[in-house]
Amino acid sequence: MEEERIPVDPEAGHGRGRMAMVSLPFRTTTPVVELARRFSLALLLLLVSTFIVWFDRGSYVDNTAHDGISFVDAIYYSTVTVTTTGYGDITPVSPHARLINAIVITPLRIGFLVLLVGTTIEVLANEGRRGLRDAGWRRHMRNHTVVIGYGTKGRSAVNTLRAHDIPQDRIVVIDSRPSAVAEANRQGLAAFEGDATRRDLLRRAEIGKAREVIITLNRDDTAILTTLTVRQLNSRAHIVVSGREEQNLPLLRQSGADAVVTSADAVGRLLGLSSVNPYVGTVVDDLLSAAHGMEVGQRMVTPQEVGARPSDIVNEKVLAVIRNDTLRNFYDPTLDKLQTGDMLIIVRKAVHRGGTTTGMIPVI
Repeated sequence: MEEERIPVDPEAGHGRGRMAMVSLPFRTTTPVVELARRFSLALLLLLVSTFIVWFDRGSYVDNTAHDGISFVDAIYYSTVTVTTTGYGDITPVSPHARLINAIVITPLRIGFLVLLVGTTIEVLANEGRRGLRDAGWRRHMRNHTVVIGYGTKGRSAVNTLRAHDIPQDRIVVIDSRPSAVAEANRQGLAAFEGDATRRDLLRRAEIGKAREVIITLNRDDTAILTTLTVRQLNSRAHIVVSGREEQNLPLLRQSGADAVVTSADAVGRLLGLSSVNPYVGTVVDDLLSAAHGMEVGQRMVTPQEVGARPSDIVNEKVLAVIRNDTLRNFYDPTLDKLQTGDMLIIVRKAVHRGGTTTGMIPVI
């Protein structure tokens, strides 16, 4: 991911008359704030010129009137001077006033024009550069993970992916809130702002090339519609959805989700376990936490482990084995010896990976 700090367009991703483009990290300031800052600088230059003329008004003459230079005349003179070459109706007559015009007013005029023209050119250049960067990002983005919804669950999912060595430049966030997009950018993630049920937004996030899609929305009906749309655009991606209500799980699975996690019920069960069996709740919470205690993971069986029994594995406890796309729990009587191609679901001591590849696949 580039380390250049890139201004983020707050309207990107809305799709209201504009094409949604990726918002890359980092966010520094909005165009509105930048324009306000430049307008303030231009106004400051105009005020400086006005007060110079007003305080030295005795050195100026108004060729169209003979009642002296008023404050309004000073504003008029400064305005036409910094924006044009002047009309000649008000002119400096004393040597020092002409000198001040040469060494002070003229640089102010140049600065004003540079500020005005520079703002226009920068806006056009930024739009062009943003389009080029968006096209380049889309061209190289494939086999990535798309996280739809960057709330508490979405951030936790991203942290888990990072902890299991998923590169952050392979993670894309979609959220309808500008604050969530800005937060994702600050965390070094590419993000889109907009409604994830819209096909054009999902296409711009290259959902058709994604390997994993994680949907963590607050409403089950929105999650179902989003899952349906994602599955229609990508029939191969592994889709994990967070649901809130148990009765909606069948609908989420029928919508195309490969795995469904019920957040409300899961939290409720953990609360119940922690109340009735405190140590059981502690162990479950430890398994769900990252970087300390124990962790649950998934990995391929090694050549040295082929032919061994699951209970023979050292420093890890095998919970289940995936063989021929079938999950076999450790107590399955048909699960005798490990075979080539088996995938192990294991519990082991959590280790800090430090960004290196360990071969572990996170269990979401």
